[in-house]
Amino acid sequence: MQPNPTRKTIGFLSFGHWTPHPQSATQSAADVLIQSIELAEAAEEVGADGAYYRVHHFARQLASPFPLLAAVGARTSRIEIGTGVIDMRYENPLYMAEDAGAADLISGGRLQLGISRGSPEQVVDGFRHFGHEPREGESSADLARRHTARFLEVLSGEGFAEPSPRPMFPNPPGLLRIEPHSEGLRRRIWWGAGSRDTAEWAGRQGLNLMSSTLLTEDAGLPFHALQAEQIRRFRTAWAEAGHDWEPRVSVSRSIFPLVTAQDHAYFGLERRSTDQVGMLEGGRATFGKTYAAEPDELARQLAQDEAVAEADTLLLTVPNQLGVDYNAHLLRSLIRDVAPALGWR
Repeated sequence: MQPNPTRKTIGFLSFGHWTPHPQSATQSAADVLIQSIELAEAAEEVGADGAYYRVHHFARQLASPFPLLAAVGARTSRIEIGTGVIDMRYENPLYMAEDAGAADLISGGRLQLGISRGSPEQVVDGFRHFGHEPREGESSADLARRHTARFLEVLSGEGFAEPSPRPMFPNPPGLLRIEPHSEGLRRRIWWGAGSRDTAEWAGRQGLNLMSSTLLTEDAGLPFHALQAEQIRRFRTAWAEAGHDWEPRVSVSRSIFPLVTAQDHAYFGLERRSTDQVGMLEGGRATFGKTYAAEPDELARQLAQDEAVAEADTLLLTVPNQLGVDYNAHLLRSLIRDVAPALGWR
């Protein structure tokens, strides 16, 4: 299972920030929701392949993904739609399976659902407010994986619930499953892995790999090299598990082609960006750099990124508060001015 060195699936990843400030194009939750749909439409028009959204609770960001995903699916016809990622500590697995099945059917089978143990929270143990408690001896990460296991079970479409002897409506024979069921969705679930060990776990579980601009470890390697090793370990674990389909791998990058005066004004100083190592939840973490340069130089730099080379999917993290038009411009610049030089288009 070697990575495809040529064409990349290219999408955007929006954190969906909104701030009641006059310089923000998204000053309310309504603004960011509507613009998230509009950006997906614009991305499809400029030739991008995917629209992905981050999920954070108790924050002025996107939080409830399925109404948004369903709306994007209804307003677009070609691009993939997904999340990067849903915190499974907060989720009711069966209700989530219903929502995911509905969104996938509305989109015609274009859902690519990224899930994970979650990131640092805005509040203390926010999942408890949603009614979810770790069992005795469980960590919050264990809680997320337990929810994930149940979610994947019900996505299989196998019946498990005993039908009522006096149902309101006639039932099909046998045990009943979650409805609506969307065939094939189980193979379009991704795990957001923050470490090499977690990537190996995802490979064993038969989950596609979603890796971000942050790894929760520091091995003394450049970020892209550490992430490339994570991807290779994932592929090895996948092969050893014997799954009978090919996995996908995505990486996220902050990439700003400097094409216009506005680009230079916003992101020209990011030319000096470098990887950073810091502390996150009590442990060392490695943060990837921002790429900002003229298209030719950007192509040269990205060609040296080992993890981008390993992945089949590249998600461009967008500054959503700059508005739909500017972010569509960023996507267009990457696809038109950078991707062809790398053989991605």
